[in-house]
Amino acid sequence: MADKADLIQADRGQEAIPIHLVNKDGFPDWVKSLSAGQRASLAGQKFDGSGYQVAIVPDGDGWFAVGGVANPDELSSWCMAKLAEALPEGTYRRASGEPGPALHGWQTAQYSFERYKKPTNPTGPRILLTKEAGKIDNAIAEAKAVCLVRDLVNTPAEDMGPAALEKQCEKLAKDHGGKLSVVRGDTLEQDYPMVHAVGRAAARSHAPRLMHLTWGKESDPVIAVVGKGVCFDSGGLDVKSSTGMLLMKKDMGGAAHAIALAGLIMGAKLPVRLHLLVPAVENAISGNSFRPGDVLNSRKGLTVEIGNTDAEGRLILGDALTRASEENPEFIIDFATLTGAARVALGPDYPALMTRRDETADALIAAGRAVDDEPWRLPLPEGYAEWLASDIADTNNAHGNSFAGASVAGLFLDKFVGEGIDWAHFDTFAWRPSAKPGRPKGGDAYGLRASWHMLQKRFKAA
Repeated sequence: MADKADLIQADRGQEAIPIHLVNKDGFPDWVKSLSAGQRASLAGQKFDGSGYQVAIVPDGDGWFAVGGVANPDELSSWCMAKLAEALPEGTYRRASGEPGPALHGWQTAQYSFERYKKPTNPTGPRILLTKEAGKIDNAIAEAKAVCLVRDLVNTPAEDMGPAALEKQCEKLAKDHGGKLSVVRGDTLEQDYPMVHAVGRAAARSHAPRLMHLTWGKESDPVIAVVGKGVCFDSGGLDVKSSTGMLLMKKDMGGAAHAIALAGLIMGAKLPVRLHLLVPAVENAISGNSFRPGDVLNSRKGLTVEIGNTDAEGRLILGDALTRASEENPEFIIDFATLTGAARVALGPDYPALMTRRDETADALIAAGRAVDDEPWRLPLPEGYAEWLASDIADTNNAHGNSFAGASVAGLFLDKFVGEGIDWAHFDTFAWRPSAKPGRPKGGDAYGLRASWHMLQKRFKAA
């Protein structure tokens, strides 16, 4: 989708196929206005206004489309997504009213991942017109950001290793006039020792690195966006099962979210001083893998006993969050595919959100609810911090019981965020296990739009 023509365009009265939106309750009255032949056509297609139904109705020498929605007066992001998937190539407009939030799903419904396999029956673009021209640029940018996350997560680890993530950051800096610095390989050991320890076992072509992109006026409020970039996670010496490893190309989903959000911030010229930090590693198995029971140094100076080498994402984030905190930012937000516990608690559709401040959680939840990207808040209970105690180091990286795994991981990260800094942490799945309209199976963004809309409101231009 990101490489195709813009799928939403300004309505200047050009020729377009009408789309009528009806729901099941309103369908009986609406259908009375149609001809007998049109009613027969709808009956033949078994259309009754149920959600996500699509029908094509003859109309003189042409035709119009009908889509079933929950409420034609209150559209969501996904109300017209099934239409965008099912209708033939062409230009469309809503017959009565504007698409509003459905502009998003119209675009994301036309996403396909084609790097390795071309579609057997490709369909040309379905373009949707809107008279709300002021919304077009933002809607296109958001949809492209979501599709960028999908592309990055869907790409296998051999082609989306640490070096490939670095290239994404290079492109981002070049496109927006940012400045990128990168620390790679063994040079990480001094300043980012936990990133080095996790990534040192990988092949040289997948050597670990820390990308740090800066952008914006130094006089503007400082914000930091951090993303977990574990490009493949074997589990390390606490090795995962083959089933557990199967989707681990998506373990850099946090980095994908962070890169996409940074692109939105810079593309919109949000008045902030941005710091994007992406620690990128492959958690591989080799003779120099870090071991259970090892004690690692960290950038912050805390020593960390390794209770589990499969709890590696929090280690690389710890060093990155420490570096972000050194800028004394007004706000830090991080994204990570961090724990299976978050998925057990919330399933795939809701990213777990943890924050230090209630007002920050409230703002992110409200922003997400408004754009159909709602996170769900989990606590950071101080009483559970004792579960990370170590007999020989300042902290352990994993706790020994099966309780509150997502929250305990958040408590570990909290140790590396500077005191008093407003911080939000997203534990996201970054993967959709089954397709829904506008949301194909595979890599996906969760919490990205919530974060972006919250940031726009909080740091809007004066």
